[in-house]
Amino acid sequence: MTAGRLAPGVELVTVPGQGLAVRTQDGEFLRVGTGRVAVDELVARFEGGPQGSPELEELVTAFEDAGYAGERTARPLAGLAVHVLGDELPAGALANRAAAAGADITRGDGHRLTVPGEGAGRPDVVVWCLDSPVPEGLWDAADRLPAQGVGWLRCHREGFQVWLEPLAAEAGDVTSADIRLRRLAASPAHRELAAYWAGHRTAGTPPCGTEASAALIAELLTADLIAWATGRRTPGRPPARRRLRRLDLRDLTVSEHPVLPVPAVAPVPGRGAPR
Repeated sequence: MTAGRLAPGVELVTVPGQGLAVRTQDGEFLRVGTGRVAVDELVARFEGGPQGSPELEELVTAFEDAGYAGERTARPLAGLAVHVLGDELPAGALANRAAAAGADITRGDGHRLTVPGEGAGRPDVVVWCLDSPVPEGLWDAADRLPAQGVGWLRCHREGFQVWLEPLAAEAGDVTSADIRLRRLAASPAHRELAAYWAGHRTAGTPPCGTEASAALIAELLTADLIAWATGRRTPGRPPARRRLRRLDLRDLTVSEHPVLPVPAVAPVPGRGAPR
C-alpha cells in the first residue's frame, strides 16, 4: 500500500501545454510521463486523495522508489539510533531536529564520551556538539568509534566560527585528529593556532551563538546524517564524509571545503623500519 505523500522539498508543477514536472529538492525540474493516468488524478493523489487504478499506484510507487515520495522520505532517519553529547544550545537543537526526522535519540554527559549499550542497544552514530574549542585529547577516544562500527559526527566553536566536521562512518574516514592536522598545515599561523587549541588564551569563551544559529547548525548536521543514512549525495559537491564546513556566527554564512584523511607517516629508514 503506497503512502501518497511527497517528500519534503518536492513539488509537482503543471506546465501549460507540456504536462507535469517534478521540482526536486535540488531545484531541478524533471518531466513526468503519466501514461494513461490523467495529470490531475496524479496531483490529487499526492494532495491526499484516495488510492486509484493500478496504473496510478504504479506511478506513486515510482515516485517512492526515486526518493520523491513515501513515508520513509518524510522521516529519513527513522530507526537510526543517535547518541547526542555536548553543550545544551547546539546539542539540544540537534537532538530535537534529528528526532523530528525520525531518529531515536539518547542523550549523554556533555563533556565525557559515553556510548550506551552493546549489540542492539548500541547507537548507530554519536554526535558531539561543543560551544567552545575542543580541549586537547577530548575527542581521541571518539575518533576510534568508526573502527568499532559506530558513526562519528561533531562540531565545535572557536570564537565567532563554528566548525562542522565530516561524518566518519568506518575506519579510514576523516577524524577530528585529521582535521586538526589539515588545519595546522593550511594555516600561516600554525603555532598560534596550536597554542589557542592548547588553552593558551584568555580565560573563558563566552557564548555568542543564538537559537537561530543553533537551529542552522542542527539543520546542517541533520542533513549530514540523512545523507549518510540514505546514501543521498548532491552532484558537484563533496559527500558528507569528505566535507568540512565553517559557519560564521556574525552573518550565518557557511563555507565548505573538501577534506581527506591524513595518510599514516612512513617510518624513517634506520629507525626500526625495514630497508
